[in-house]
Amino acid sequence: MNPKSRREQIQQLVEEQGKVEIDQLTEALQVSHMTVRRDLALLEEEQKLIRTHGGAVLPKALVKETPYVSKETKELQAKRSIAEKAVSIVGQGATILVDSGTTTLEIVRLLKNREDVTIITNDIKIAAELVDAKPRCIVTGGEVQPKVGALYGAHAYDLLRSIHVDLFILGAHAVHSHVGVTAPTLEKAKMKQLMIQAAEQTWLVCDSSKFNEKSFAHVCELHEVEGLVTDDRLSDTELEEFHQNCVKAPL
Repeated sequence: MNPKSRREQIQQLVEEQGKVEIDQLTEALQVSHMTVRRDLALLEEEQKLIRTHGGAVLPKALVKETPYVSKETKELQAKRSIAEKAVSIVGQGATILVDSGTTTLEIVRLLKNREDVTIITNDIKIAAELVDAKPRCIVTGGEVQPKVGALYGAHAYDLLRSIHVDLFILGAHAVHSHVGVTAPTLEKAKMKQLMIQAAEQTWLVCDSSKFNEKSFAHVCELHEVEGLVTDDRLSDTELEEFHQNCVKAPL
């Protein structure tokens, strides 16, 4: 196969699947990793895809970081509906990691009277919400992300590596049935990955506007989460597709 045909086949696979892995391409095309990386670099220069860690995704659907003030009231009713469902997965006496975000903030607001739970978070706004509340609150520490309020960096990574919790409530910028959960930055993706590793179970919570979207940095595959909690605006077909990739059915 000549280089032009090979790159056309790569582009076709990306368009069909939304995401491709280098190992997958080397096997399908019977070429070396170096050849695939060179092809991906050329296709990225032509703006036909965006390279990610270990592969590539379509460029047109990447979701960027959103400042807190821009998302605070967006999809608010859906987020509150999700929160009402999500609190049912927080067991008696649970120790939980709560991801940064406005959907997770709504969940925490419903947990404020739970004396039995311990909440660990990487979000300064969630921590502020718990200042006068009943749950025990632990903050990961780290550098504050400007205009967002999320924490990340070496101090946060060290804490997450040193703990083990019952539950991680994972927020998402973008969720795709084939690509999985993605985040706008590598730092944010790493925080989420360390939280997943620290928890017995991970539940994904996000409103339906985040589905069928992709962002820059890979967090996890859908089969790595126990289940997902979302609103009621996804079609039965879409729910079934995501359900097939999760361990449990959506709530």
